[in-house]
Amino acid sequence: MKAAERAPGLPKAGGVVGHEAAPADEGLRLDRFCALRHPEVSRSRLAVLIREGRVTLDGRAARPSEAVSAGARVEIEFPPAVDSSLVPEAIALTVVHEDQDLLVIDKPAGLVVHPGAGVRAGTLAAALLHRDPALLGVGGAGRSGLVHRLDRGTSGLMVVARHDAAHRALAAQFHARTVEKIYDAIVWGRPREREGKIDLGVGRDPKNRVRMRAGVAGGRAARSLYRVVEEIPGFARLEVRILTGRTHQVRVHLAALGHPIVGDATYGGERSASVHDARRRLAARAIGRPALHARRLAFDHPRTGARLAFESPWPEDLCALWSALGGRLP
Repeated sequence: MKAAERAPGLPKAGGVVGHEAAPADEGLRLDRFCALRHPEVSRSRLAVLIREGRVTLDGRAARPSEAVSAGARVEIEFPPAVDSSLVPEAIALTVVHEDQDLLVIDKPAGLVVHPGAGVRAGTLAAALLHRDPALLGVGGAGRSGLVHRLDRGTSGLMVVARHDAAHRALAAQFHARTVEKIYDAIVWGRPREREGKIDLGVGRDPKNRVRMRAGVAGGRAARSLYRVVEEIPGFARLEVRILTGRTHQVRVHLAALGHPIVGDATYGGERSASVHDARRRLAARAIGRPALHARRLAFDHPRTGARLAFESPWPEDLCALWSALGGRLP
């Protein structure tokens, strides 16, 4: 296949499409190579796939700027196609701040942010569109002004832009890492150090593409600062400040530290069988989601430049868990 030759259309069910670089591709940037192979896919979409670790070069995640060599194997994982059109849904939202440029939402655990594979309805994006129809298309199709993400099981604060100029300004702050993001987490065990820095790249787990993994070859740089707030037998409450915003970063970093988040079955946080006390064991099982809460969010207002800071109280399920484990409520 020549460099500019188009690949067949992608199946709606998604999947992995592989290509072998031809001699004419020698020295091409990876993102350019992918764009030439898939002109039916937007450059911005391909860039997102590369950043998410869904594009591999000879079996490893790679940077968009990395050069392709003749004979190299490039594989692109395309998620299942999802209709980007949103249907507004009347889902209750907790709005902690609102002005002409933005909203700050306190997201409950269990609410999916965007439609995706297997989730077409009941999303935060649909709820926002119902609340304000003018959000349609802000930030791109299906985004409803959302500037960043929280995992389905994570509760806490999110900022939403009400127009494209605000979205661009806020997105630039996230990219420049000037947004303050602090999480509270309940973890298994007690870290040896009272505070520390976790500096481990995060990328797709090559053995399980649904998971992320710390320290994987080709992973993107990721940095988190943690501080032990309180310790009790078998558990600790941590404050985690993230300096980068990678997929599942807090969950992956704390698991790599040896202290996965309680309730996070994906990253080793389901250890309730090891708890001898029945009340504490039942509490650890009952949480049903990672005990992770985005407590603090601070950024510069996109119009005025004033620094805004917001705090979210712990939701009831985290309070119940920490109390049942024997901790003091924040």
